[in-house]
Amino acid sequence: MQNFLYDIASKVKLRDGISSQKNPLKNLSCNMIEQAVKREKKAKGVIQVEWKDTRQFIDALARTGDLTVVEKEVHWDLEIGAIGRLACERQAPGLWFKRITDYPGCTVFMNPLATWRRVAIALGLAAGSSVKKIYREYEEREGRLIPPVTVSDGPCKEIVKRADQVDLFDLPAPMLHEGDGGRYIGTWDLVVSRDPAAGWVNWGIYRFMVYGARRLTGFPRPTSHLGKVFLDHYVPAARPMPIAIVIGADPLCHLAASATYRLGGDEAMLAGGLRGSGVEVVRCETSDLMVPATAEIVIEAEVLPDAVGLEGPYGEYPGYRTGEMGNGILCRVKAVTHRRDPILTIDATGYMDDSATITSMSGALAIKRRLERHGVPVVDVYVPPEGAVHAAVVAVSRCGPEVTRQILEILTSRRALLSKIFVVDSDVDPFDLGRVLHAFATKCHPVTGVHVVQYTGRANTLTPCYSQEERKRQAGGTVAFDCTWPPGWSREWEVPVKATFDSIFPETLQRKVTASGGET
Repeated sequence: MQNFLYDIASKVKLRDGISSQKNPLKNLSCNMIEQAVKREKKAKGVIQVEWKDTRQFIDALARTGDLTVVEKEVHWDLEIGAIGRLACERQAPGLWFKRITDYPGCTVFMNPLATWRRVAIALGLAAGSSVKKIYREYEEREGRLIPPVTVSDGPCKEIVKRADQVDLFDLPAPMLHEGDGGRYIGTWDLVVSRDPAAGWVNWGIYRFMVYGARRLTGFPRPTSHLGKVFLDHYVPAARPMPIAIVIGADPLCHLAASATYRLGGDEAMLAGGLRGSGVEVVRCETSDLMVPATAEIVIEAEVLPDAVGLEGPYGEYPGYRTGEMGNGILCRVKAVTHRRDPILTIDATGYMDDSATITSMSGALAIKRRLERHGVPVVDVYVPPEGAVHAAVVAVSRCGPEVTRQILEILTSRRALLSKIFVVDSDVDPFDLGRVLHAFATKCHPVTGVHVVQYTGRANTLTPCYSQEERKRQAGGTVAFDCTWPPGWSREWEVPVKATFDSIFPETLQRKVTASGGET
């Protein structure tokens, strides 16, 4: 980093006609260096996102017509949830509720990244960017990690409440679905925690329900990073686990927190890479955890190692309420800090919600990288949001049952989040679900093309088709459909010719018809 700054400083001095000296950083203002860094990144094709918080992102959505401001009063009990759910299913603009019953001064921003248009805007791309373009941009930036920048203060500390000053019912946590176990304040959040042995910090999205004025209950799966660290390190030591529930950070921070990152991966650095600059972070009031400084709300708590609280049920991202009220982790809230007139960010959890779109990208890239590491001839991977992150399409350059079985084994050897995998030839665009369905219907042999593996202890317990007993044992299975031609078939006389425009006509005629706009 120091060498990079010296290089930038030297370029600034040369451009501005400042004489060279031994220390090129001397006499350079922060603004000069910042502007030079921006020019350098632009020259290298690096997009630097302009907004640093939820409020600036809301303004950006308003400029592109991707925001609906709801001025009429709405109730926190189901009404907000119903409006938000319908908006998700219609792929409508994001919602900013300005007047909440019983909560003057508080507003709610709902479904921040529930459409590809809003994901594109968050990444600084054109609103109409294709899904494939968004995927490619995410993949490129994911490889450029930028560390966070520590600051001494931030907007998230405009109001600080400790101990008896804290009352979670001061915030408009909604009852999102009829039949939910309670009011959920943590849906579009990022939860900061630390592994005490290795020292690495995790950002993840986990649901939290208000359980009292200073109590929360949550549902991190045992196989999640938060759940694993808590069970492996804090429970055996009978130590409370410090966490910080961050609500309404820069949307790219939440996108990073949703990433299906490897254990020990740094989501804060990923967020910096996604936005093109380091995320400003500030120390919590009651622990040494660092949180995004421009967040709307930060709830500082500790997970109790020797107590549980009732949690759920809850309508989850697969599009169903699959669980029952049960024992969740119990959190004691120690402090709440927030901005003046805080904006509570909420995901209208269910079919085609925020988690479906953002986990689509991170999940697909994680699958692609994992398959590449194992030598699978993978060309591309798509995780369609319509499949609630339970299905993936894998395009390969070399096909056959051995490849399909290898993919199945690799993707179920650890946490098994997928229950359906479609393996297609490289001439099938995995982002074109119509072509994928056609390949599945016409190329997957009903006897030899279906491969199944079963497992216990690592299944996704939110998979709707699993029984309650299977969920308790984390038991499940994954099926892979081989939608490719058998590798032994002759391309000349056994593989059927596609009856499509680009396959069954001479190229000269294709060019002629295309040039004429489809007219003869």
